[in-house]
Amino acid sequence: MTEKIQLTLRDSKAARWTALILIALMMFFAYMFVDVMSPLQTLIESKRSWTPDVFGTYAASEYFLNVCGFLILAGIILDKFGVRFTGTLSASLMVAGAVIKYIAVSDAFQGSGLDLWLSSWWTDLPGNAKLACLGFMVFGCGCEMAGITVSRAIARWFEGKEMALAMGLEMAIARLGVFAVLSLSPLLANKFDGSVVAPIAFCTALLLIGLINFIVFTFMDKKLDKQLGIDKNAASAEDQFKFSDIKYIFGSKMFWLIALLCVLYYSAIFPFQRYATNFLESALAIPSEEAANIFRWFPILAMILTPLLGSYIDYKGKGASMLMYGALIMIVCHLSYAFLLPAFPSKGFAFLITVVLGVSFSLVPAALWPSVPKVIEPKILGSAYALIFWIQNIGLCFVPKIIGNVLNSTNPGIAEARETAMAAGEALPAYDYTVPMIIFASFGVLAFILGIWLKREDVVKGYGLELPNIKK
Repeated sequence: MTEKIQLTLRDSKAARWTALILIALMMFFAYMFVDVMSPLQTLIESKRSWTPDVFGTYAASEYFLNVCGFLILAGIILDKFGVRFTGTLSASLMVAGAVIKYIAVSDAFQGSGLDLWLSSWWTDLPGNAKLACLGFMVFGCGCEMAGITVSRAIARWFEGKEMALAMGLEMAIARLGVFAVLSLSPLLANKFDGSVVAPIAFCTALLLIGLINFIVFTFMDKKLDKQLGIDKNAASAEDQFKFSDIKYIFGSKMFWLIALLCVLYYSAIFPFQRYATNFLESALAIPSEEAANIFRWFPILAMILTPLLGSYIDYKGKGASMLMYGALIMIVCHLSYAFLLPAFPSKGFAFLITVVLGVSFSLVPAALWPSVPKVIEPKILGSAYALIFWIQNIGLCFVPKIIGNVLNSTNPGIAEARETAMAAGEALPAYDYTVPMIIFASFGVLAFILGIWLKREDVVKGYGLELPNIKK
């Protein structure tokens, strides 16, 4: 038996880290596509007449179908059909959604019959925005399904090994995609005469490469099954996933504490990324490209620290404590954005806050995702990740829209004045982001409280969140 275990792929360092690289690159390209429009808010406002509330609706659309129940279905599909099928399906959905979004923003679509028809019904959103939202919804289904699939795959390939380090490296590689696209997107737009199409076309092609990468991984994973002697068809009824098992997830207090902390924390991070470039434009009175170049450093420190913190958790533990510290740092950063940066509008100070926010973004994810297998049994782990992502997506769906509406209501007449200034070729009036930043900080306060509660439950019940992952 010992000889058999030693011969499996996941016991080969080269094989398991190769598997990680293949799936992490898929998420790298996915994260690039998620934020490809973030540094282009001002450009698409001028090229396609997207006001902040339209941009907020577009940003929220990524999560709409997931909130409506797709993510729950994704978790069931993952537990029922496994990593290989689910990952291939998710990568395919990302490519399909990206193609729809590319068509929506393309020059050929503008003023077409479909564009005019879409503009004429339901809401007053431009037709191109409606189709872009549809594409982003489809992409979002694939992206979130890929997220839970990757987490489940890493938990399987790194069981009893460097799980937190592996999850940290996967997140680091994905975040490098944010850094890359915040630099690359404005660069491509400028190179093609202010085109919003070129960056989206480029990232769509990368998603296709990501799909190919995952297909290569499926062959490795299938070989691992054979080496482990796993035959899902022959698994006992006791070990097979049943829909009724979901009640054990919902009945877990630890699940709810982790899920609520997750939604609160990420609601102050990902929606902020959508508006960060425009926020820095407004706070510092600088061009969008320069603002994007400052904010692109946000994920860099997180990218470096997350694997290191993951390795620390593997060998030393302290996962629950890291969740608290990460939420606390985020509170300080958003309040600094709200009050200190407008009072002291310095590029260096903005850079400092942005980099420190990246420290928070390394602490929380490094501790959060490896904690789930410690409180949920393996056969329903996919559904547990899916339900956490589903609850997270509720926040990610509504918060960007809320922020867009708040930005409009607290800046009366600014959107109209900016439209007039664009037409006249004059300097654009700035938005005041004080209230949105306070909202983001308030999410951090609630996440910090939940972190304290989570640590207390771990002390009382002994789930091992503060213990190392590597078993000696």
